[in-house]
Amino acid sequence: MCSSDLWAPYDAAGRLQLYSLSKSFTATAAGFAVAEGRLSVDDEVLKFFPADAPAEPGANLRAMRVRDLLTMSTGHQDEPPTAPGQVSPASFLAHPVPHKPGTHFRYNTAATFMVSAILQQVTGQTVLEYLQPRLFAPLGILGPTWETNFQGVTLGGYGLSVRTADIAKFGQLYLQQGRWQEKQLLPAAWVAEATARQVSNGSNPRSDWDQGYGYQFWRCRHGAYRGDGAFGQYCLVLPEQDAVVAITGGVKDMQAVLNLVWEHLLPALKPRRLRADAGARRQLEAKLAGLAVRTPEGGVESPSASQVHGRRFVFPANRQGIESIRLTAPDAGGWTLIREMGGTRQEIRCGHGRWLRDQGPLGSAPAGALGPAPRGPLAASAAWTEGDTFTVKLCAYETPFHTTLRLRFEGDQVFLDAENNVGFGPTKQPQLLGRAE
Repeated sequence: MCSSDLWAPYDAAGRLQLYSLSKSFTATAAGFAVAEGRLSVDDEVLKFFPADAPAEPGANLRAMRVRDLLTMSTGHQDEPPTAPGQVSPASFLAHPVPHKPGTHFRYNTAATFMVSAILQQVTGQTVLEYLQPRLFAPLGILGPTWETNFQGVTLGGYGLSVRTADIAKFGQLYLQQGRWQEKQLLPAAWVAEATARQVSNGSNPRSDWDQGYGYQFWRCRHGAYRGDGAFGQYCLVLPEQDAVVAITGGVKDMQAVLNLVWEHLLPALKPRRLRADAGARRQLEAKLAGLAVRTPEGGVESPSASQVHGRRFVFPANRQGIESIRLTAPDAGGWTLIREMGGTRQEIRCGHGRWLRDQGPLGSAPAGALGPAPRGPLAASAAWTEGDTFTVKLCAYETPFHTTLRLRFEGDQVFLDAENNVGFGPTKQPQLLGRAE
């Protein structure tokens, strides 16, 4: 394993949201349970939840097995609910199953939740608790967190947060056929079965999403396999090259990232040790040390600065919930953005040409225009990008999300535009118009 550097304001100590990369950890928990005789992949799903089953379950639902949950071939045409306040064994079992299980691949986060729920049934522990002595502690994965549904069941399909280095450790365990420091933690047979092509999911030879699916692992081109999560969270295992690549990111095109791995990294992986190059190493170290998410480019002052300093701009009722904003310039020379939402006042200190971290949590869901931001701490940077425009960039650095806010001042008015780098829906918010009091 090799070390890596993260782009500021991210750092190696931060735990990052894995999104669907969590699924591969849930499948690993299933592997431990199978090895301990608590579970079989051929067990019928309904037997674990008799109280949640429909009064007259259909033949396809009766035929659904744990294996079908793991391979995303449950027989659903549409994915059941997945939100923490909705997903449950009852909601899953009530969903129509028009296809025979095992015959129809449909990406299905609720199916992974059901694996988690089954594991909680047979072990009496959440998946997070169950994996602690079996996976997290042996690999030195410290302080993982995992969200639960409204019943206290680990979500399974998403919600796990660990460090980027922990992703690499997880991949290394699989690369080593389940062995870690001379101890067989996970049966090699499970590793082989989980990462093999269990079902077909497409035929495009250029797509890493069409190479087959295992037990919550994707098959890839070039003999590789991976777990992955939304917006660029990857645990990529390359057995032929004896390598693991762990990536955390915030990108829209996830195939493009894998294309770069195949184009640039794969040809550089050689079977023999490379000759040492001290100069190249120094250049690489210097490059890594200076990595940072781009900050707004512009001045710390502008002709408009004195006109807006300290003024409160009020917005009419809007779906984003923004009541007012105000800019103030502290003695240190940076700016502070003050916003009010729902009667709550919040101050966000912004660095100039740098990131100021630990601004706070701002909320629980990604949004723009000073609205709720992803849960966790925030870093901020800002500049006057034009004479009348103050641009703020907010980075929720335990998530993939960055929000760019542009405040264009015109007399007693401010026009507020906001856009996220990525999102599960539209990333650009409607423009808001505020007026000075």
